[in-house]
Amino acid sequence: MRIVIPARYASSRLPGKPLLELAGKPMLQHVYELASRSQAQEVVIATDDERIARAADAFGARVCMTDVSHTSGTSRIAEVMDVMGWAKDEIIVNLQGDEPLMPVSLLNQVAQDLEHHQAADTATLAAHLETPEQLFDPNVVKVVLDRKGYALYFSRAPIPWKREELAWGEPVDVNLSRSYMRHIGLYAYRAAFIREYVSWSESPLEAWESLEQLRTLWHGKSIHVSLAAELPPAGVDTPEDLQRVALLLGASS
Repeated sequence: MRIVIPARYASSRLPGKPLLELAGKPMLQHVYELASRSQAQEVVIATDDERIARAADAFGARVCMTDVSHTSGTSRIAEVMDVMGWAKDEIIVNLQGDEPLMPVSLLNQVAQDLEHHQAADTATLAAHLETPEQLFDPNVVKVVLDRKGYALYFSRAPIPWKREELAWGEPVDVNLSRSYMRHIGLYAYRAAFIREYVSWSESPLEAWESLEQLRTLWHGKSIHVSLAAELPPAGVDTPEDLQRVALLLGASS
């Protein structure tokens, strides 16, 4: 297993997000350190920004400079694979640089899940919804699985739609059964699949939902989804998130 952490400096809501300080360290350093505690043979930070590269070098991380033209973390990872010369059957975990509280156990779990499901092209994780409001929140991505645990569809809309009990604008009346699941954005792929994936253009479903994983399903490939062994805290997208995570990291240090 190898872990790649794509890190961009630009962010509409939090410019320079990877380098923002949390409990005395850049956020990216927290992510790198938790990745280094996993079973990964190698952890690489992939960036196109010299400021991020200098900071990562200062805390001892391995950095791969990538092209500025990449539009997704997956395409950035494809370039890293070529630079590193990783074998086509190498399992690669994509860990976002704004997840400083990601449980290390989940990094190992998603890689092991892909290894155990040879028919799967990708592995990812999910968890049961915790509140009715999450079902109607477009920022909480829902996933529906088949009987073998493979993804049928991902959506920002409430799925599956139980016509007898769901009503728009009345999330508090929803009976949250175990059929409602939210996606956790942690992926494991084999290197050969990433090379195939980046050769495809954006699919219509992906564009409509703004969900990159729908490109995989559009092309008839499979995504195995396991129930997360732990619930990861939310990542950092807003200034409020930054304050919340800073308090949590400060309390644990």
